[in-house]
Amino acid sequence: MSSDAVWVLFHLAFFSQCLPSAWAHSAILLPGQLARDSPQSCPAPDPNLYYKPVIGIVSHPGDGASGRLSNATGASYIAASYVKFVEAAGARVVPLIYTEPPEKLLKKLELVNGVLFTGGWAKSGLYFETVTKIFKKILEKNDAGDHFPLFATCLGFELITMIISQDNNILEEFSASNQASTLQFVENANIGESVFQRFPPELLGKMSTDCLVMQNHRYGISPGKLLNNPKLSSFFEILTTCTDEDDKVYVSTVRSQNYPVTGFQWHPEKNAFEWGSPRIPHTEDAIQITQYVANFLVSEARKSLNRPVAQELLDNLIYNYSPTYCGKAGKGYDEVYIFAQA
Repeated sequence: MSSDAVWVLFHLAFFSQCLPSAWAHSAILLPGQLARDSPQSCPAPDPNLYYKPVIGIVSHPGDGASGRLSNATGASYIAASYVKFVEAAGARVVPLIYTEPPEKLLKKLELVNGVLFTGGWAKSGLYFETVTKIFKKILEKNDAGDHFPLFATCLGFELITMIISQDNNILEEFSASNQASTLQFVENANIGESVFQRFPPELLGKMSTDCLVMQNHRYGISPGKLLNNPKLSSFFEILTTCTDEDDKVYVSTVRSQNYPVTGFQWHPEKNAFEWGSPRIPHTEDAIQITQYVANFLVSEARKSLNRPVAQELLDNLIYNYSPTYCGKAGKGYDEVYIFAQA
């Protein structure tokens, strides 16, 4: 017997003596070694859910970099972080380019299972008109029996606050630009049917004590002003509030009481996918927040009855466009999709 063979036998004998007795007597078998009376079967997918959901993201005026990337008239953009946010939870994206003719945008809504309004600055003109039309269409689709969710982030939340209240001056000024913050949950808030429904209790607790969410806004609405407006108070339930740098309290998360509409004054997409500001939280807890929020959006979209035509969908997916890297500037977005005027 060769010296190599002796060495192997010695090690086998040594390790067999060192193994715990529980291992020696347990029946740990690989799946292929298991005896089965019948072939293995996997549970069938829920026929009431759609497992190829698509989210429409509305583009915003400009290039996302104050004209450094494109100063073309009518250019618009979508920050790639919103696209990655959706994709990370198992959905695809169709860009809803706000300058497109209304009939084309409405046709694109038949290709998606939910919509995301992004952050930004535009509160008037064609952009506001387009967001208003899409928002009303979302409510119509839900009223007609389709579960069609909307996530409205930062500016998106501000816009639907203006639309619902029918008051373009309802927003208030706050000092919450480039700021990480906690979230303070409203007492008796019904989080069981909200974006926070699947959050582990430990993480919910940390959100109240640790600065785990990113704020970047100059406008918002206070709890008192929202609750004192009959249109807003009948539409929204306040879930969380935050305090700005001047100790002024503003509404930071809401859910609609009758529609699958969620509004955020904060940015759940930034934790995992933006790196321009050193104040964006990137801890494991912060990344989990991004993932849980994205998972909720896509889980809501899977309930939609919409079943897009395959070829039309492929022709309109975000994959038909290429993102532009702009992170070297060290501020703003890391990547953006830029669209020429439609």
